[in-house]
Amino acid sequence: MPPVIFSQSMSDETAVNLANPDSSLVSLTIAITILFLWFASLIFFLRLDLSNLSLILIILGMWLRSFLHTGIFIIIHESIHGVVAQNQRVNDFMGYLASFLYALLPYKTLTKNHRQHHRCPATTEDPDFYPADPNNFFLWYGSFMKDYQKGMQFWILFWGMTVFFWIFIFLHIAIANIFLFWVIPIVISSLQLFTFGIFLPHRHRKEGYRDRHRAKSNDYPVFLSFITCYHFGYHWEHHQYPHLPWYRLPLARQKA
Repeated sequence: MPPVIFSQSMSDETAVNLANPDSSLVSLTIAITILFLWFASLIFFLRLDLSNLSLILIILGMWLRSFLHTGIFIIIHESIHGVVAQNQRVNDFMGYLASFLYALLPYKTLTKNHRQHHRCPATTEDPDFYPADPNNFFLWYGSFMKDYQKGMQFWILFWGMTVFFWIFIFLHIAIANIFLFWVIPIVISSLQLFTFGIFLPHRHRKEGYRDRHRAKSNDYPVFLSFITCYHFGYHWEHHQYPHLPWYRLPLARQKA
């Protein structure tokens, strides 16, 4: 599966310092680290005794699990763009694994839809766009979720999560822990990705768009950009340089 790469001028490539021979190793290391932290945190929080925790610590735990779950989708996205690993088999394996862990999603379908999104962003041909009312957050989110859970995918997710739920019960995991640190983080993560990676960048604006990417970046400082959605708020930069790994988008933002 070739990476999604669009042509740019050599000056653009130079401006964002694309010549980095170690970027593939760094990307793979970061992806493996996210996977490790996701697994480790899941085991830790599922076994946690909630009776000894304050509400604030529980909320922080939910936020951490949600943030790491979003990181799993970031691995999917980076795999689609072919930047997780130079070896294509390794790159695609990471994409398939992350798609399964995120919500039993079909990696090939995600790849097809995301490529179409980059070709026709914020148009009727964009599978992630909601042309009926592109400024209505809730209708767009509902349409977005429905489109990715239609047909057999709904039943795959339903029965898959049912099986995992009963496995957790068999392992004597408390139902509260299952919902707080597994089910709810999936929902929060989907809202996080939709808000900062789709709705805010691609909603219609009176001033229009600057170019064919039909995207707008936020002006968050680097740390806030990271914790909101792994720099996906720097969305115009991502569309302009789709082969840049997520952790280098702040550099592209500085050069924009």
